[in-house]
Amino acid sequence: MAAPVAAGQARPSADDGATALEARGLKVYFGGVHAIDGVDLTLTKGEILGLIGPNGAGKTTLVNALSGFQRPTAGQVLVGGDDVTGRSPDRLARLGVTRTFQSVRMFPDLTVLENVELGGVGVGMRRPAARKWARDLLERMKLDEMSHLYGAGLPHGLERRFGIVRALATKPSFLLLDEPAAGLNERESDELVEALTLIRDDFSCALMVIEHDMRVIMRLCERIQVLDYGKTISIGTPDEVRNDPAVLAAYLGRRAIDVDDR
Repeated sequence: MAAPVAAGQARPSADDGATALEARGLKVYFGGVHAIDGVDLTLTKGEILGLIGPNGAGKTTLVNALSGFQRPTAGQVLVGGDDVTGRSPDRLARLGVTRTFQSVRMFPDLTVLENVELGGVGVGMRRPAARKWARDLLERMKLDEMSHLYGAGLPHGLERRFGIVRALATKPSFLLLDEPAAGLNERESDELVEALTLIRDDFSCALMVIEHDMRVIMRLCERIQVLDYGKTISIGTPDEVRNDPAVLAAYLGRRAIDVDDR
């Protein structure tokens, strides 16, 4: 079991954290709706895993269950082999599991620096340490020149990037991203792929990415897991998933899978 974090002390860096986030037989039922129906998933330190599927497949519900925002009906969530099923989002964040939302939710009356600083404060860092860490992060992500901007009125692409940096301020071992490329143009999507690859490489942080932009998924992810009607229908490399008949059937031949990933 991971040791508790003392008040005012930062969580250990991702290098010292757990090596895997797992779902075992996970189920989430809403009445008669089986949103997640017996899913197994493993996110391993150092990898970027894509989570895809048609609308309503259960992707966001799965992320909610893994990050503590939805209590599973059955099954287990494990961090480093420890059962953390049903723990609150703040407790899971202190264990290294952090997620972003489709809606970024920047605090409009705070600067970008202050928004990022809050990520560190939320996992127990003292304000001066959180401020320094926020400055370091923005510099390493080449966004420090914009740290004075306020959360209100940010361009959509920048708001998405800053939301990810704020999540990174919690020093996650596992960063779960819900549609980070939504609404981005092609140039912004390319910049996002570069930024997420940098996060994995520089921060030893495993990433799980829910995304409908298959160009992003195919370029970014080494492994992809596909959901449909709350069940896993395929797991494999981008090429394996792209050519899986079950995946093609689930997408009804949509161009979403037939993309050029060069």
